[in-house]
Amino acid sequence: MNKKVKVARLSIVSNSGLIAMKVIAGIISGSVSILSEAIHSSMDLLASIIAFFSVKVSDTPPDARHPYGHGKYENVSGVVEALLILIAAILIIYGAVLKLIEPKPVDNIGIGTLVMAISALVNFWVSRRLYKVARETDSIALEADALHLKTDVYTSAGVSGGLILMMITGWHILDPIIAICVAMLILKESFVLLRTAYSPLLDTSLSKEETRIFYEEFAKRNLSYHNLKTRKAGQYRFADLHLELPETMALAEAHRICDEIEDSLNSRLKNLEINIHVEPIDHNPVIPPG
Repeated sequence: MNKKVKVARLSIVSNSGLIAMKVIAGIISGSVSILSEAIHSSMDLLASIIAFFSVKVSDTPPDARHPYGHGKYENVSGVVEALLILIAAILIIYGAVLKLIEPKPVDNIGIGTLVMAISALVNFWVSRRLYKVARETDSIALEADALHLKTDVYTSAGVSGGLILMMITGWHILDPIIAICVAMLILKESFVLLRTAYSPLLDTSLSKEETRIFYEEFAKRNLSYHNLKTRKAGQYRFADLHLELPETMALAEAHRICDEIEDSLNSRLKNLEINIHVEPIDHNPVIPPG
């Protein structure tokens, strides 16, 4: 089984179990901060399901309708996940404000604290697994899912700490205040994720660091190029450029040089598809990016 699909499935299973635990603990205790975490985990579960299907589709080979592959499915998934996080934050704030208006005591704080601590530990472990595979495969969908769970780690730990403070001080107003703080953190993370996932949908160029690799590869061969265009779709990178070679050079030699450049670039940039257009040499020097 594809390791991206395997780790995405793990996220679905863990979120399902944690939702059940949080809902039960929230109902027993009457804690809006615990129920807010159950809402957050429900969004995480939906996001995990979306990520699961997006990583399966994104690895589908190019076809007649999608000659550049299906990588952008992961970016669409990331945008949807960011919007889900945003919705979760709004729901949490709404529930917390209602409890601020009509405060209610929180019961069985010990159960709630235990559930939140378990949730933080489980999500810490799963998010690390997701981040590891996301880095290995350059998957924005898995990175988005990992970000969800990383946020859940912080919020679960915060709710757990807040419940302990309530147990010590008896200040039940801390419950909705903590829930609002949780929501604000979630809002911040949703905007970060939205920016990261949405940018490639507009065919934004590769980063300055990645673009500079092109300059370095051509500079070490003392070759000139121009009209470099780059973009990214999911884990896949695309580049087009015009390479300048002597007009008297044999076609076979020009082809060999292009193959050598492509192999070298592919060794430094994962999942790169590059198209090189050869033109007669122009003595204008290439200016390094950035």
